[in-house]
Amino acid sequence: MGNRTKTRHKIYWMTLFFITLSGFGQMPIFKRYYIADIPGLGWLDQFYVTHIIHYIAAVILIALAVYLLFDFFLKGSGSKKITRSGVFKAGLLIGLMATGGAMVFKNLPNVYYFNHSAIIALDLVHLSLCMMLLIAGLYSLVRKKHWME
Repeated sequence: MGNRTKTRHKIYWMTLFFITLSGFGQMPIFKRYYIADIPGLGWLDQFYVTHIIHYIAAVILIALAVYLLFDFFLKGSGSKKITRSGVFKAGLLIGLMATGGAMVFKNLPNVYYFNHSAIIALDLVHLSLCMMLLIAGLYSLVRKKHWME
């Protein structure tokens, strides 16, 4: 694995860690289960801090995805093909980006297009896709499944 590939992996996993941590931090679970009371972790209970971290991590994740897409298509995939687990995880990421984008849109001022049921469904789908991506990532680590052949 080359230096660029290692760097991309580190950026991906760090971004995934922070986007997940901040996403769960926007729910009151860290305060409820006294995790935010651990010295140094009090920021996990601050909604706007975790909200900003989540948005920054989302921008980094989207930028990384766009970079990798351009890198893949402009270099030419050559003999490399995307594996089934890579296609599955890419689909989950696309779903997360779509639902996350819809959630950002619904949070804009003067946007009232979503009823309460749609907002709850959007939240549940986004959370479900997040959990599925984490499980798929863990499966890929344990089974040594890569994005590319």
